[in-house]
Amino acid sequence: MEDTRDLAERTPRSERKRRDSFGMFDGYDSCSEESTSSSSSEDSEDEVVPSIPASLPIIKNNGQVYTYPDGKSGMATCEMCGMVGVRDAFYSKTKRFCSVSCSRSYSSNSKKASILARLQGKPPTKKAKVLQKQPLMAKLAAYAQYQASQQNQAKTKAVVPAESFDWGRYICSNNTVGAPVSCFKHAPMGTCWEDIEEGVRIEVLNSDTNLSTKVYWIAEIIKLAGFKALLRYEGFDNDTSKDFWCNLCIPEVHPVGWCASSGKPLVPPKSIQHKYSNWKAFLVKRLTGAKTLPPDFNTKVHENMQFPFKKLMRVEVVDKNYLCRTRVALVEQVIGGRLRLVYEESQDGSDDFWCHMYSPLIHNIGWSRSIGHRFKRSDITKKTEGQVDAPAPLFQKVKDVDQSGDWFRDGMKLEAIDPLNLSAICVATVRKVLADGYLMIGIDGSEAVDGSDWFCYHGTSPSIFPVGFCEINSIELTPPRGYTKLPFKWFDYLRETCSIAAPVRLFNKEVPNHGFRQGMKLEAVDLMEPRLVCVATVTRIVHRLLRIHFDGWEDEYDQWVDCESPDLYPVGWCQLTGYQLQPPASQSKNIIFILLPLVLP
Repeated sequence: MEDTRDLAERTPRSERKRRDSFGMFDGYDSCSEESTSSSSSEDSEDEVVPSIPASLPIIKNNGQVYTYPDGKSGMATCEMCGMVGVRDAFYSKTKRFCSVSCSRSYSSNSKKASILARLQGKPPTKKAKVLQKQPLMAKLAAYAQYQASQQNQAKTKAVVPAESFDWGRYICSNNTVGAPVSCFKHAPMGTCWEDIEEGVRIEVLNSDTNLSTKVYWIAEIIKLAGFKALLRYEGFDNDTSKDFWCNLCIPEVHPVGWCASSGKPLVPPKSIQHKYSNWKAFLVKRLTGAKTLPPDFNTKVHENMQFPFKKLMRVEVVDKNYLCRTRVALVEQVIGGRLRLVYEESQDGSDDFWCHMYSPLIHNIGWSRSIGHRFKRSDITKKTEGQVDAPAPLFQKVKDVDQSGDWFRDGMKLEAIDPLNLSAICVATVRKVLADGYLMIGIDGSEAVDGSDWFCYHGTSPSIFPVGFCEINSIELTPPRGYTKLPFKWFDYLRETCSIAAPVRLFNKEVPNHGFRQGMKLEAVDLMEPRLVCVATVTRIVHRLLRIHFDGWEDEYDQWVDCESPDLYPVGWCQLTGYQLQPPASQSKNIIFILLPLVLP
């Protein structure tokens, strides 16, 4: 990966001086005439549809309005549900799905298909063809038959038991490193981990004993990987035969001295109990000058595991089927700061959405109206017993911006992570400027005319970038769908569309000292199926942007994520919080996946 210093050395001096600290050009700003469009406040109602030029044919599909600039209507078949419709009315860059819901479902089922292929001894395929070759009902019937044949082996309906994946063995066998807990400020103990390092001594349960009661012994941290530590009992010296991995945040881990103050016995492991005649003298010698955990370590762990969001709190959250709007949802479950939200109008509680409490996708009640964001009004007019609006201070704050002067304007071009394909950074446009620094962004060439697939980013979001960001950082930029003048050139495109690039100075240029390194292991949310937390690897770092690879899956499932994303967690987070961890696909041969019910059109 080239860095900006290498690029600067090869860049002519006349061009180098036009770059700012982001390594970006501001020269794109004057490439074409400036757009004079301005944004205006409108009611936050879902029914608002922009006016459509009379010269364009209008197609209505599932209540949405689409137009066709060329007057032609090619047909397409949804690869998920089989619905036939007008091609340009479909979602995704390749127009393979009729809706966002089908796109998400396909992403999840493609992964299930890849697992099934491995169960049958086949390698995973590029596009998960197992689910593409048959009509939907045939797929479901085949999958149901497969599940029935495995029912005798399936003891529970859990996707993966929380303790089934052995992080320690995985890290040692692959000789990899786990990202430090200090990289994850939003995670428990993320701001209290600076004193935890290799060589620290702790008191832990002694598993090498014949005693029936709990006894403890002192162990040294040999290696750290997130919350997990490879430990070696004192007295084993260079003998690794009894080394073991342990989550440092479990209740059985204590600072040296805890046993003495709590009246608990310190008993040497039976394998070496005859090695020294005076263990007390041995410990005094070995522990002199050694570090241990802070005395309030266990108290801090307990405090960090308390979360302010409670069940039945009401929030506004993005509508997973229509990214352009928000809906009211109720907190149903809180696990490690992650929220399971059930949309207010869900009859059976199955219409849900997972996100972290610090996610930019959730807001306090009234947020949408205050900034002019689309909002789906609920038919429910009264709160049921126990429901309460989540207090505004609980939500993540965004940086204050001054929109009165030089700010984003409608029609400006930029580059943005596609929320429907997080492995891609695409050519995008500011479609509407909202209040408080928020923007509605559309992916060029893949938009519905009514704006139903626009999505909201704050102007300081690390998921939007200046024109030229991908080129300078050697990232593949996804051009607009149907654009034929390849390779894509921004100067040509801006001239052809009579557009201007958003000024580089408006973007977030802060790059924190995040501590991530290429190859580090972590646990990461699959944002296309946000209920899943998976074993993952940092495969690339570009400033504050991380390329996250899900171990065992193909690169097409990779996702671009910010280094401070609340959807990244240290190794051992799932074990600590009781959340289910999805292991690498190649290690899932004996795991039975439960296919969620699909709503057929």
